[in-house]
Amino acid sequence: MNLIHSNCINRSQISSSPVSIHGVPLPRRNKKKHSAVRVSNFAASSTEVVADNGRRSLTASVDSKSRALTSGMSSSALEQLDIERGVCIPFRKYSPETVRNKVLESRGAVASLILRGVEIVWKLGLYWSSLMYDCLVGRDKEVVPFRARQLRNLLCDLGPSFIKAGQVLANRPDIIREDYMNELCILQDDVPPFPNQVAFKIIEEELGQPLEALFSKISSRTIAAASLGQVYRATLRSSGEDVAIKVLRPQIEPIIYRDLFLFRTLASFLNGISIQKLGCNAELIVDEFGEKLLEELDYTLEARNIEDFLENFKGDPTVKIPLVYKNLSGSRVLVMEWIDGIRCTDPQAIKNAGIDVNGFLTVGVSAALRQLLEFGLFHGDPHPGNIFAMRDGRIAYVDFGNVAVLSQQNKQILIDAVVHAVNEDYAEMANDFTRLGFLASGTDVSPIIPALEAIWQNSAGKGLSDFNFRSVTGQFNKLVYNYPIRIPERFSLVIRSLLTQEGICFTLKPDFKFLEVAYPYVAKRLLTDPNPALRERLIQVLFKDGVFQWKRLENLIVLAKENVAKMSSNPALQVKNGPTSRSWQTVSKLDLTDTIKDGARLVLFDEGIRRQLLLALTEDSKLHVEELVDVYKLVEDDINIPAVAMEVVQDFPNVVRDFLLSWSNSVLSDR
Repeated sequence: MNLIHSNCINRSQISSSPVSIHGVPLPRRNKKKHSAVRVSNFAASSTEVVADNGRRSLTASVDSKSRALTSGMSSSALEQLDIERGVCIPFRKYSPETVRNKVLESRGAVASLILRGVEIVWKLGLYWSSLMYDCLVGRDKEVVPFRARQLRNLLCDLGPSFIKAGQVLANRPDIIREDYMNELCILQDDVPPFPNQVAFKIIEEELGQPLEALFSKISSRTIAAASLGQVYRATLRSSGEDVAIKVLRPQIEPIIYRDLFLFRTLASFLNGISIQKLGCNAELIVDEFGEKLLEELDYTLEARNIEDFLENFKGDPTVKIPLVYKNLSGSRVLVMEWIDGIRCTDPQAIKNAGIDVNGFLTVGVSAALRQLLEFGLFHGDPHPGNIFAMRDGRIAYVDFGNVAVLSQQNKQILIDAVVHAVNEDYAEMANDFTRLGFLASGTDVSPIIPALEAIWQNSAGKGLSDFNFRSVTGQFNKLVYNYPIRIPERFSLVIRSLLTQEGICFTLKPDFKFLEVAYPYVAKRLLTDPNPALRERLIQVLFKDGVFQWKRLENLIVLAKENVAKMSSNPALQVKNGPTSRSWQTVSKLDLTDTIKDGARLVLFDEGIRRQLLLALTEDSKLHVEELVDVYKLVEDDINIPAVAMEVVQDFPNVVRDFLLSWSNSVLSDR
């Protein structure tokens, strides 16, 4: 099914759009070439991402009124998903109509559906009856570990669709209790493999050649087995390179389509309960699940995901993404470069390899935050089996079947939420939840504000030394359970991603403080990224109730310099004569040149900002020169005065032009 948004913005439209903060025009910096930032398999073809002097922005426009629906597609649940995500999807592998047609076109479809439906209802009914019996006899709390384990085994018995559903439920506190979530997490790693003979036959069918003609050797046992496929290690006969071969489970697609049809049919009867409890209909939850599941069934899409990650991290010597052999890959087989790294669950092996743990963890957290806040394309399943430490200090990712996309709008709202948390503006934080799709539009957020305040103050009040995402998530889960909050699929992946990576950090270093790395990264982005949206957020952080916050500015500079120092100390950045070493030499200093120029423009053009700064310098009837001197001392080693002066001189004609335009606009507006 095709879904086309008629108002998707093209690249030429983006490059010509004005750039401003508070109505103050900012200069276009054309020192660097425009380069595309890859975002996703489907979305990459429909959403435009450009970098203007490192200023990356994903632009996507969604307007429900201008939406053109083809082939009779009219799923309100899918429309709601598109509006929430803020991305254009010109081609969709999943739709309820596609699933229905696929299932009903096969011979004996009705009988198969009835038999499968009876099997599901019977097994789940017996399990539900046992839960009811536990409640009646008053032992429901005592047997929770047993019932959770029983549910995990039941999902394994019901097949790959239910295993995948269990993996999703393991990250959905809005749907299932936390003790059950912990048990279902086992499904992410512990899935029985299918026979080698079947896997090898699929490889030969997909690639059209005997196994011996392509590979000189292949492992006799699977390296890893998951709900949808399994992995082998092999050696290419043509080059002698070691590769990983990922093989899809046999005859899995008809099973998945049949189960999705049954899931959505059942969901249509549960819409009333779902809207009452979660603020959305059950069909939307099934559509989110089905869309991601069908994408994972096509390995050509995973190959594109790998290419997207390679493009995004191109030139970054701290991150390793495996190459994909597209000529040896297809929809059921994926051949990738073998990653010879150390599992992140083995801290002793990492130390024995001479890897600096602190430097490696800084690289890992920074790479995760870049995916989330810079690229808007992030790894959705970064469990310990998918992340490796390379012996040169790099972090390596594998398994790109499950990735998620955040639109530019979603990224900006996330940054807004961070700013609102810093400013302790809990009413706006609650509104951010609505804008991100956690709450239905029009929901009264006033009952949620005190709960958010309690969660944040209880967590942040402990300071960086005791703050961790797991404790915050545990408290948030209770909030989700008590209010009509739905966690959108992409954000459940964000939460799982952050929790999993924080867990890996704790494994390698039990006293590791996630925010001690995350805060410096965010501080550096706020201070150095010339994106106008981030400049706006920086202003919001530095001004509270109209008063300039000198201490916050000092803290931001200290944290940003800390991030630069930790990143530059990583061994991966010390490789001499490497292809990327020259472009990364500037990492050793905090470059605030553009920030200073943009700040000067704001002071020159924006009367409100100028007045607030003058008030900050003359507060309490005295000249606050000390604060200004303290800030200068923090950055004096990082500022190249002659270079800044030269750029100011070069930019002077533009400043004069913009000043005259601003003055003429003000004169005309007064008339």
